[in-house]
Amino acid sequence: MPITKRRRLVFRTAATCVAAALGAGALAACGSEDAGEDSSGPVSLTYWTWTPGMDKVVDLWNKGPGKKDQITVTVKKQASGDTLVTKILTAHKAGKGPDLVQAEYQALPTLVSNDAVADIADEVGDAKGKFAEGVWQQTTLGTDSVYAVPQDIGPMMFYYRQDLFEKYDLKVPSTWEQFAETARALKKKSPDTDLTTFSANDSGLFAGLAQQAGAKWWTTSGDKWKVGINDAASQKVAGFWGDLVKEGAIDDQPMYTPAWNKALNTGKQIAWVSAVWAPGTLTTAAPDTKGKWAMAPLPQWSPSENVTGSWGGSSTAVTTDSKNKAAAAKFAAWLNTDGDALNALAKESGIYPASTSAQLSGAFTTPPDYFSHQADFYTKAAEIAETTAPSAWGPNVNVAYTTFKDAFGKAAKDKSDFAAALRVMQDDTVADLKKQGFEVSE
Repeated sequence: MPITKRRRLVFRTAATCVAAALGAGALAACGSEDAGEDSSGPVSLTYWTWTPGMDKVVDLWNKGPGKKDQITVTVKKQASGDTLVTKILTAHKAGKGPDLVQAEYQALPTLVSNDAVADIADEVGDAKGKFAEGVWQQTTLGTDSVYAVPQDIGPMMFYYRQDLFEKYDLKVPSTWEQFAETARALKKKSPDTDLTTFSANDSGLFAGLAQQAGAKWWTTSGDKWKVGINDAASQKVAGFWGDLVKEGAIDDQPMYTPAWNKALNTGKQIAWVSAVWAPGTLTTAAPDTKGKWAMAPLPQWSPSENVTGSWGGSSTAVTTDSKNKAAAAKFAAWLNTDGDALNALAKESGIYPASTSAQLSGAFTTPPDYFSHQADFYTKAAEIAETTAPSAWGPNVNVAYTTFKDAFGKAAKDKSDFAAALRVMQDDTVADLKKQGFEVSE
């Protein structure tokens, strides 16, 4: 994710604008005051998104509310992840950005630090009540500003083979201590079977687990960034999974490979720590086990806790290049809060909505086909989503994620110290911030 020098200097003096989501408390709004003047008469907007079927959803706007308000939106399909962030920043530097962009939550600090997305608090602030607090906070970065409207979320959950848990006389773990005991008990009963795997090829999983434990990877201190990837919460999570891998209680193969798919499909791996979108993955990875899995809340670090992490999710932001900020914000709010729009997103795009009201209506009144036997799937999912812990993203998530894959991948393969891998992740992230010109508090 490229960061221009000019924007780095802007963000140094305004680092506290993203403070609360990063652990420093709510502060006054900041950022761009104006994303352009809305013109009278017909307005044409461009929306960059990777979501499949979005053009069909946008058609509802263009033929309904948009037609009434003389606001037309054109969808321009894009790649996702770092590729899109880079494209947005490049376009912004040239003053040729679109009006709206789909942005993953962890990418927002990068876009804010480059002044690429506008503060739309005045236009969409009243939508706050439609989202869980921990979800809304991801688009405000804890300030009085609002940099996007939440679209979809990925609250984390525990999935397990119900039939095999019964076969091996295992109880569904409600704490991580019980989770470890379950993994060990399974190994004694069936040495060739694994409860789950620790995978280093998707950094979002570990980030979500650390988030659940209370980790705050990026915070601000005055006008300086502080990186807390090696904090006590993350150390606890790393140590927990590292110990299980070292003793062979769980597998260490990466997810999403043919071998991993086969392990799920044949019952060699009988559980998966994942998120609400898991049914779609399991449908492809383990088609022969449809109807045999069940979903439960994520294990807790303490029996008295009730919190989950987040793995994935995105939002709709208005860019500072838009000449029609109010119109763009109106569409962003409609897309992510209107019942018809959200039902269409679920049907056409397969998303799990961030809007709490949508999580129990329309497409979510019946369980996913793969979990048709678990009638309360989405009722449980909505309850879990409400417990999502606050996030703490920073402007170089991509560097931290890349280092995680390398350092933890090697540690898992060698069955070496996960704590050392976490320190490498911390050090690389700090070094990159300094290299980019950010001030860092040690």
